[in-house]
Amino acid sequence: MKRRLFILFFISQILINSKFILSQESNSLPSVKIKNLIGDIVDTKSFNNNGLPFIINFWATWCKPCLLEMKNISDVYEDWQKETGVKIISISIDDSRNSRKVAPLVNGKNWKFEFYLDENSDFKRAMNVNNPPHTFLCNGKGEIVWQHNGYAEGDEDVLIEKVREIIQQDKHQNNNEQK
Repeated sequence: MKRRLFILFFISQILINSKFILSQESNSLPSVKIKNLIGDIVDTKSFNNNGLPFIINFWATWCKPCLLEMKNISDVYEDWQKETGVKIISISIDDSRNSRKVAPLVNGKNWKFEFYLDENSDFKRAMNVNNPPHTFLCNGKGEIVWQHNGYAEGDEDVLIEKVREIIQQDKHQNNNEQK
């Protein structure tokens, strides 16, 4: 009996103290240190879009569906930004050997998203991402409100529709708070 209690206590302490667990109450982003493309360290907890929704997309240079998704979203991204103000934060999960390919690829494609490198897969593990592409939608408060794994042609239409829904929900919630 004492052994079971000790094991339970030990496991609970690990879970409580883990910095990589998403808050179940708010679905907020975990605090993980990753790099931007010029090597600066950034805390993922600081990701935001000034009160507007933002998208976090996990991808890799070797992932064909990821590249197709990024191309298709890039084709409509300017329109999305004009309509909704949404921002896309792209997280490469390429390891340290392959991460050198990210900047040349991004620059060659002229993609206008924010790009970060998760070379040790810390953020990937913290967000419970198993395989790319994996997309998270965060509301204006930075709370994760929707996610999708994989990519098929047309998924970008579902994504922008979810962004529109979140904007409407945020507006409705703000109106109710002001009353």
